Amino acid sequence: MQTISQKQKSIHIVTPNSFLAWIGKFLLILIALFALFVLAKNLIAKPTLFAQNVLDGLKLGFVYALIALGYTMVYGIVKLINFAHGDVFMVGAFVSFFAVEFLGLHVWPIAVFPDINPLLANVLGTITIILLSMVICVLLAITIERVAYKPLRDAPRIAALITAIGVSFFLEYFGLLEFVFSARFIPYKRPFEEMTWYIKDGIHQVEAGVTTPPGSITFSNIFVVIVIATVLAQLFLQYLVRRTKIGIAMRATSFDKPTARLMGINVDQVISFTFGIGAAFAALGGVLFAIAYPSIKTLMGVYPGLKAFVAAVLGGIGSIPGAFVGALIMGQAEILTSAYVSTPMRDAIAFSILIIVLLIRPTGIFGEPEKEKA
Repeated sequence: MQTISQKQKSIHIVTPNSFLAWIGKFLLILIALFALFVLAKNLIAKPTLFAQNVLDGLKLGFVYALIALGYTMVYGIVKLINFAHGDVFMVGAFVSFFAVEFLGLHVWPIAVFPDINPLLANVLGTITIILLSMVICVLLAITIERVAYKPLRDAPRIAALITAIGVSFFLEYFGLLEFVFSARFIPYKRPFEEMTWYIKDGIHQVEAGVTTPPGSITFSNIFVVIVIATVLAQLFLQYLVRRTKIGIAMRATSFDKPTARLMGINVDQVISFTFGIGAAFAALGGVLFAIAYPSIKTLMGVYPGLKAFVAAVLGGIGSIPGAFVGALIMGQAEILTSAYVSTPMRDAIAFSILIIVLLIRPTGIFGEPEKEKA
């Protein structure tokens, strides 16, 4: 007869978790081999087209990174998946639309200073629109946090999660009303003109009405703006969290809220500040997304929000560098799937990544298993 310990050992070997992890690793290996085969084949056959798709993936990934940073910050502080975050992203895009279309904020520098340099005028006008979107979204996020989340701070996590889903639905379907944002696709007027360059035997600007030569790689000033803005946001957030008093308070609150209160930290203000910073990045992402893909609608935040959440989980939710890296991976996965597999499959691949990550490494690339506090 087997002893009890032997039976326990044999049961432990066939636990469902280890079996699912084995299946996840097997699926990941198959997908990785298939992806490498497809990418190698297309890289050899059409290297310039492959490079173009990589650039497009970077542009989308950088926008996802701005949304994912908000997810990972809020989760790191209050252990809440704020599903309304994608809708804050949508509100940021619409605020910038109204600022350009009805307020004309993108041209105020020229109106005030007629002799100003056109490039400087575009920069100041665009920054003004971004700041307005950030302010509105920060106020919205803080209001949501105080009204919907703060009363449930000591409630079970499932209550706060259901509330987050409810807030998300409210923002979406309130925005669908005809007197708010409506259900239509709305053309977005960019605050500055798009300029395009192509790379072939050097970097050359694309003239109006002239097609780029075959075999060239094109990029625009929009791509440059997205990259610079996202990198600066990432560096600012790292500095904020690591080098400032509010950053120290955020890390202390994330680690142990009761002890943080005993140390004199206003935990409620820190949580509100975290929601506000996350909303500011979402607003920036919404403006840049609308500029890059100039057509907006009320439900535009649903899929980017979900994919940014997948990116945060992939990188390790709660990790700022993890959110950034996970978003870049998601952007590449989506664009390369659209280019080399099928456009409808890009969403399936994105959410398949989430399933596989949860099976193999639930803590993500940069995440660490939670340690019990003494």
